[in-house]
Amino acid sequence: MRVVLLGTAAGGGFPQWNCACAPCTAARDGKLPSRTQECAAVTGNGRDWWLLNASPDLRTQLGATPALWPGPGLRETPLRGVLLTDAETDHACGLSGLRGAAGLKVYAAAPVRAVLAPARTALDRHAPWEWADSLADGGFVLAGGLVVTAHPVGTKIPEYVPARPPAPAGPWATAYRIEDLASGGVLVYAPCVGAWSPALDELCAEADCVLLDGTFFTAGEAGAAVPSGTTRAASGHLPVTGPDGSLAELARHLGVRRIYTHLSHTNPLLDPASPARARVAAHGVEVLTDGAELVV
Repeated sequence: MRVVLLGTAAGGGFPQWNCACAPCTAARDGKLPSRTQECAAVTGNGRDWWLLNASPDLRTQLGATPALWPGPGLRETPLRGVLLTDAETDHACGLSGLRGAAGLKVYAAAPVRAVLAPARTALDRHAPWEWADSLADGGFVLAGGLVVTAHPVGTKIPEYVPARPPAPAGPWATAYRIEDLASGGVLVYAPCVGAWSPALDELCAEADCVLLDGTFFTAGEAGAAVPSGTTRAASGHLPVTGPDGSLAELARHLGVRRIYTHLSHTNPLLDPASPARARVAAHGVEVLTDGAELVV
């Protein structure tokens, strides 16, 4: 199984267009690597590719990845569809850039499909897509020899969803367990995690590689990344450090390749020379750049 990290930043990317903080300024000056909004692509056979989320930066990300270029036919594409982990704008807005591509299939949990209903209608006017329940019993099989199961990992409702009438019930954030039938390799993809759980721990224990939510390095950092006037819970993302942080949990899974993604512009992990980066590296956990490719 091949995995390409198309983007590794949280919503807004890095640097953010309207932020003059020290890290964003350093990125504009070329002192820190810029990052596009989180998205990945996976294939089991090198021909059939599936997107993991659909970032607003998707057009740029596809253009920077030769394996995802169109051809050999005029309108042929190696993309077969999208697996959405949630309904956040930085994970779903890229769907609009895929409009007109016939035959794509989108997997998502029930509340995600419900709030995206207007977008689904608009997209289907360009070319019909198939929309499927990611949490269907028994999971599902993707073209290219990949078997997938989705697992609830969060309840944060996107800010744009009206509080009244009540938002659809069900899990709002899911992780994906993706297994390559040919090699037996297992990837766990969880860029949005509300809290560590026994179920998530079990997923990590049986994986070969885990791509995990690294949005905030500390719990208090979340407030710096949330615009004033926000009325909902500020984060919905498990911090890296602290008594309930993910780093201590990941440190127990020594035989697994562990990688943080979905990094906020406030996160010191963005700086390769920072003490924060040294701390996670000491636990064997990685932070990779956009465009990095993994073999699982």
